[in-house]
Amino acid sequence: MTDLIKKSSADVPDKEAVKRYLLALQESICDGLAAVDGGQVFVEDEWQREQGGGGRSRVITNGSVIEKGGVNFSHVQGEQMPASATAHRPELAGRSFEAMGVSLVIHPNNPYVPTSHANVRFFIAEKPGEAPVWWFGGGYDLTPYYGNKEDCQYWHQTAKDACDPFDGERYAKYKQWADDYFYIKHRNEVRGVGGLFFDDLNDLGFDQSFAFMRAVGDSYLKAYAPIVERRKNTEFGEREKQFQLYRRGRYVEFNLVYDRGTLFGLQTGGRTESILMSLPPMVSWKYNWSPEPGTPEAELYDYYLAPRDWV
Repeated sequence: MTDLIKKSSADVPDKEAVKRYLLALQESICDGLAAVDGGQVFVEDEWQREQGGGGRSRVITNGSVIEKGGVNFSHVQGEQMPASATAHRPELAGRSFEAMGVSLVIHPNNPYVPTSHANVRFFIAEKPGEAPVWWFGGGYDLTPYYGNKEDCQYWHQTAKDACDPFDGERYAKYKQWADDYFYIKHRNEVRGVGGLFFDDLNDLGFDQSFAFMRAVGDSYLKAYAPIVERRKNTEFGEREKQFQLYRRGRYVEFNLVYDRGTLFGLQTGGRTESILMSLPPMVSWKYNWSPEPGTPEAELYDYYLAPRDWV
């Protein structure tokens, strides 16, 4: 996709280049996931936001592999930065803003295939007479129901490979950030086995910060598709499906209580259908349930939901 990117100076953001890349990324990810599914295609839905901007949502349901998945592009504008964006940067309050990004969540049918999430985004906040303030953010994380060391190691090695050309410490920093971010405080649990999370990225200058976001976005399919291919034909029964539905409840809790993207979308008057696309189609909650010791379900809690170094 590098041919989509035109040169810009190190400190002047090229919003149109970012938008072209994000639209192309949405296209390539949808094509790749549809190929992995092998039986279903994404349905496209374009929408407009009354306060400014809009987006393009693509959703796949009841596929041979993907029970429900969505890959969203949005580009919105507003006169006031929302509270979710200024909570840790109060100096930006009162600025107008533009935000654009691609966000996706894939919920597979087979419990042996992990759920995955990814997003990459760009924000710019402007005020007359002052230089614009801009940054990139994003990342991805993997949420297995039945753990597999090979998959976890491969996922994290692919993430590290995306980061290493920029500097040798960025993967460790953003891996730790993901472990901290994808944490369900009221459950005292991490959501899955993590991956990458970064925000407020502008220290590399525009060109290299943009290049880093592209590296992360382009590596998502490289990280996820081979895992799906390895696990999608694993046999499973009602026990595994019920555990998957139970663990999906944690996913819902995180997204509705803590997820910055969800909060940003709701606070800016975004399209609710697209914002809540990340929620799984079926989920269950069981009162005060815990897995029996020594079971594969207990292994998920005891080993895989304890943050660790995978590479």
